[in-house]
Amino acid sequence: MIRSFLPSHSRARFQVPAPLMLLIGMFTLHTGSALAVTAFEHAGPATITWLRLSWAALLLLMLGGRSLWRAVRAATRRELGAVVILGTASAGMMLFYSEATARIDLGTATSIEFLGTLVVAVAAMRRRRELVWIVAAVVGVVCLTRPWAGQLDLVGIGFALAGAVCVVGYIVLTQKVGAGFGAVHGLTLSMVVGALVTAPLGAPGAIADPNPELIGFTLLIALLFPMVPFLLEMVALQRMSRTAYSTFSSLEPAVALVMGMIVIGQAPVTVQLVGMGLVVVAGIGAARGDRGSGPVVPEKKLVRQRHVRTGPGAKDGVPGPHPLEGEGRERVPAPAEVPAPHGVGEWERDRGVAV
Repeated sequence: MIRSFLPSHSRARFQVPAPLMLLIGMFTLHTGSALAVTAFEHAGPATITWLRLSWAALLLLMLGGRSLWRAVRAATRRELGAVVILGTASAGMMLFYSEATARIDLGTATSIEFLGTLVVAVAAMRRRRELVWIVAAVVGVVCLTRPWAGQLDLVGIGFALAGAVCVVGYIVLTQKVGAGFGAVHGLTLSMVVGALVTAPLGAPGAIADPNPELIGFTLLIALLFPMVPFLLEMVALQRMSRTAYSTFSSLEPAVALVMGMIVIGQAPVTVQLVGMGLVVVAGIGAARGDRGSGPVVPEKKLVRQRHVRTGPGAKDGVPGPHPLEGEGRERVPAPAEVPAPHGVGEWERDRGVAV
């Protein structure tokens, strides 16, 4: 037990703070998004998106190893179904966002897509007065798109709104899949699904006109987005309160605007800066209205026991009291009571304690 505990204790001491992980994920994500815009000159958004998802899926499959296949075999149909839906939502979110950024500014597309996150936050509170934040965000988006200037790209805005719809599913299902499979396994499976879903749209372009330089460039983009930021976000979701997570996520449109300026020179005008400020303030306001103090994904879950133990009090195949009970630990429910995550540490698995 001591040998197993010390590495865990060492990891806890040097654990990267969840807010910092989220911020790093934002900057890498929008750096990758900005670089992807430069690649649209050589291939369509669907082809670039498929290549990115395929690279991410391949790299994560290599990292997953045998433990990934054990997790898949042990998963229930409901858990696998959640992965398929999450992968589809993730693919839609990335594809629609790419199509949007090919037509409108990076900061504007991110702000419109952020409406999905804001709607989820406000809907969870169920208080009418919180609708003011959605109104503020919509006004901010109007300032960003400037319909009065006569340069409104309805197709680009439509793609961004479709991405906002996918964001809703992504937020809800990331929590469930991350809690059930663990961050790496959940992300790996969702990326595989995403690559398969986008293959009919993106693969023909890559196969018809193969470009080794472009394929190598999309590997770099895949590391920046989606691989690193999605992984960091899935881990952060399990360690942050709802309020903290929503507050930090509200900075994402501003980060997108900054990276759009630095990487591809998309300089906003004054009214667009005002609109961006309104979107960020709306996100922070909605986040502060949510007083949830627990993590977005609860960390405490029962480890699924593969072998039924026998002992004093065992009856009809149900394990009896655990030897650690009565020593200041919680009672461990029977396996049927609570679904368990996969990929947990050996120390927790050997003892069947809540983690």
